[in-house]
Amino acid sequence: MKTLHTALIATLALAGAGAFAQTPAAAPGTNTPRVDQREANQQARIASGAANGSLTAHETQRLEKEQARIDTAEAKAKSDGTVTAKERRRLHAMQDGASRDIHRKRHNARAASAPG
Repeated sequence: MKTLHTALIATLALAGAGAFAQTPAAAPGTNTPRVDQREANQQARIASGAANGSLTAHETQRLEKEQARIDTAEAKAKSDGTVTAKERRRLHAMQDGASRDIHRKRHNARAASAPG
């Protein structure tokens, strides 16, 4: 379990670091700094919950999948060279839902079992 926990933290750290990288070839109109910052904050909240035991491995995995879906939606929105206001609203709505899910899962009665 400890190895899984360590691998999970490493994965989260790498995913969070990628959120700060700006691609120099980003087309004008595809910048989403608020979306990227919220993504980084949510990744940090997930990593913190996994590290302190407030998230189980299963909860962490589900939250990570939700973040991946948001990443996919963001990439799709950027794919045509312009992120429209409607696409931004959809991304923010997805992130609002993810934020609520993170809060609920971090504050429910379940806790990760102690290694041993």
